[in-house]
Amino acid sequence: MSDSKDYLEVNRQTWNEKTKSHVGSDFYDQKNFLAGKSSLNQIELDLLGDVKGMSILHLQCHFGQDSISLSRMGAHVTGIDFSDTAIAEAEKFAKQVGADTRFVCCDVYSLPQMLTGNFDFVFTSYGTIGWLPDIDKWAGVVAHYLKPGGSFIMAEFHPVVWMFDNDFKEIQYRYFNDQPILETETGTYAEKDAPIRTKTITWNHALGEVCTALNNHGIALTQLREFDYSPYNIFPDSEEYEPGKFRMKKFGNKLPLIYALSGIKRD
Repeated sequence: MSDSKDYLEVNRQTWNEKTKSHVGSDFYDQKNFLAGKSSLNQIELDLLGDVKGMSILHLQCHFGQDSISLSRMGAHVTGIDFSDTAIAEAEKFAKQVGADTRFVCCDVYSLPQMLTGNFDFVFTSYGTIGWLPDIDKWAGVVAHYLKPGGSFIMAEFHPVVWMFDNDFKEIQYRYFNDQPILETETGTYAEKDAPIRTKTITWNHALGEVCTALNNHGIALTQLREFDYSPYNIFPDSEEYEPGKFRMKKFGNKLPLIYALSGIKRD
């Protein structure tokens, strides 16, 4: 599949289509979100702590729910995403709820040419870095925007998850990043019956790859945690064994589903 060289445009078209379904889906619960419900999970809230008055750069923000939630906590937030459809929705919703969240339509690697300044926090979460081929370049962007002593906060699906096929019946891909994963799918994780068919080009990034890249760019890890549950009901045949905690029945607590980390930018 030769269009792996054009992954940005292929994936941008996919996320523009996904956004149209996601905005009105039960998964994103937009009605309650607009009424004041936070979209953030306890995993990332524990790492973020008190962000009131802090500046936050939110990478790959989709249509802005987490960015606006951070603004509601008193932070000064800039959300970025490469999907123009998602950013348009984010700006609309921020205006609707009176949040002063700023949004920029840009891919991660090009951001230094689009956005100036430094931030107290850089934040990213859930299904983000798999869309990026070069994790070292990504870590360089994170470091570029952090103030000395600033914090990087990340929550992400565990790379073990992406080794499986979509039905979790067998291991289909390598744990280590050596080539793009090219797939065509119908529907989305938020609306499985959505009448869309999309191409995706992604990469799996091992924990060691991520941590080494951050360290090489001057970000010293302060926490790294792994979790045997997902805060989202997106995996097949899952059950909610505690409020807001989902596991696949066939694996129980045997698989790591999420990891989260924090790091400090060295002076």
